[in-house]
Amino acid sequence: MSQSETEKPVSPVDCAAWRVSVAPMMDWTDRHCRYFHRLLSPHARLYTEMVTSAALVHGNRMHLLRHSAFEQPVALQLGGSEPAELAQAARFGEDAGYVEINLNVGCPSDRVQSGRFGACLMREPALVADCVAAMRAAVRIPVTVKCRIGVDEQDEYHDLQQFAARMVDAGVEVLIVHARKAWLQGLSPKENREIPPLNYARVHALKKDFPQLCVVINGGITSETAVTEHLAQVDGVMLGRAAYHDPYVLARVEHALYGEPLPERDAVIERMLPYIEAELAQGTALKHITRHLLGLYQGLPGARGFRRVLSERSHHNDAGLDVIRAALEQRHALRAAA
Repeated sequence: MSQSETEKPVSPVDCAAWRVSVAPMMDWTDRHCRYFHRLLSPHARLYTEMVTSAALVHGNRMHLLRHSAFEQPVALQLGGSEPAELAQAARFGEDAGYVEINLNVGCPSDRVQSGRFGACLMREPALVADCVAAMRAAVRIPVTVKCRIGVDEQDEYHDLQQFAARMVDAGVEVLIVHARKAWLQGLSPKENREIPPLNYARVHALKKDFPQLCVVINGGITSETAVTEHLAQVDGVMLGRAAYHDPYVLARVEHALYGEPLPERDAVIERMLPYIEAELAQGTALKHITRHLLGLYQGLPGARGFRRVLSERSHHNDAGLDVIRAALEQRHALRAAA
């Protein structure tokens, strides 16, 4: 049976859906973070933290897949290298309401490598293609790939070209490219996000060589100006750490790209409160939510006081909305005194 006969029918993707997105980031982009980011960015495509296919197939998938409709559009990022297992995990993701399945071929951590997934898979494009084909046959939603521009000594544009060509042949319509290569040995995951030099031109060239492919660029992009400049060369921009440490950049990008009015930061917090109250009632600890809010006032008078109150008081067992109110009051007092 041919691949075309086994795949479920999928409508062609609209690249505009990937115009701006927030990267999947381990320990950061959980459901609380995504809810907060959605308040700042009505249009951005949001991604889960990476979830391994094995965890979904053999673990508590109801917990791992939990999210709210308010987060949509939200994509599920999977890690794995076993086609049948990834296909099953992709089905679980589609059934849970995610709008996209993304395969992680970019994470360089030792733990990920030991599981034979992440950036080390760039050395095995045939296996990645098999994984993509299996997932595409299992779901109707888009199956995308997030990769690096290279890995270790495999660091020529030709290598990236060949990888992209293999992905296109497997049916990939959206390729998200972190514009740094990965060193599988010798650098920590943090160092891999900072030390290998950025090469945006290589990603821009990929779009020219594969005009039929939706190319999304990721890595070191920190401002709405940079987003706009990249969009002249590629289809989409994925923000990573900037969206976490300075989340208001998402609002500035919304304003630049879609004309959305810039929201008052205090108003964003107020809109977050009903969600926090509901989560507290279900037993969620306040600290699990407020850690994502720390950067909202980045660069403004009183930001340090806001962060200090949240950091010092949110970890208490009885911490509630009063902690957030106190943090806002501290910020206002410091701003007035500045």
